[in-house]
Amino acid sequence: MDIEQKVAVITGAGSGIGRALAASFAAAGARVVAADLDAESAEQTAAQIRAAGGQALGVRADACSTSDIEELTATAFGLPDIYVANAGILGAPGLGTDESWDAILDVNLHAHIRAAQVLVPQWLSRGGGYFVSVASAAGLLSQIGAAGYAVSKHAAVGFAEWLAITYGDDSIGVSCVCPLGVNTPLLDAVRTSADPDAAAGAASIVQSGEVISAEQVATATVEAVQSDRFLVLPHPQVLDMYRHKGSDYDRWIAGMRRYQRSLRSGR
Repeated sequence: MDIEQKVAVITGAGSGIGRALAASFAAAGARVVAADLDAESAEQTAAQIRAAGGQALGVRADACSTSDIEELTATAFGLPDIYVANAGILGAPGLGTDESWDAILDVNLHAHIRAAQVLVPQWLSRGGGYFVSVASAAGLLSQIGAAGYAVSKHAAVGFAEWLAITYGDDSIGVSCVCPLGVNTPLLDAVRTSADPDAAAGAASIVQSGEVISAEQVATATVEAVQSDRFLVLPHPQVLDMYRHKGSDYDRWIAGMRRYQRSLRSGR
């Protein structure tokens, strides 16, 4: 896709990966709608883009709300050409509760589904569009210490795959972004948690590979959209990990158990 003058909506754009994505799409020439639950943070992102010479609107929006998503398709910039489902939460450690499962599935999965339900019919009518799912390497591998995060990210990857298969012949592009550790407020939160499951999860993220910047993730994402590439791996080693997992599932699970024991024992 040629991003120049396209309209790109980015959810969770008030900080972290979302803010970096907004800046990178703007630098590539897009007119950006920076959406976030925190209206002030969304406007700060937009203001930074405008100060750099780009075009941007800051909008308060709940990425899980169908009515808010519909409003994001009717801003001053018009119908989005690109929708980046970036808003996400870490959720509760361990098995969680019914309430924590409802929350994490709503943000990390249902928000993507609802956005597609709103946008895909309009894109089909118009002749195309582009959906970006910001998932995680946890969606290809797993996440020690947090069932809700692992499952919701697997589901996000699965939904992105389905979109790409179902609508790829209708000029709807899909990219799925699956980084390991990224230096964001979300990672900071889990790193400082006193919960043992959360601590083990944080250690697994940090030890699995270099903790990269949000800007590196954003650059890789924009390049993937420009080249219409589905799987975006800002940490290239994730592909080898994924292949290792698929080559012998039992061996991989045994290895993950050993790794979890080492994390819990502090080694």
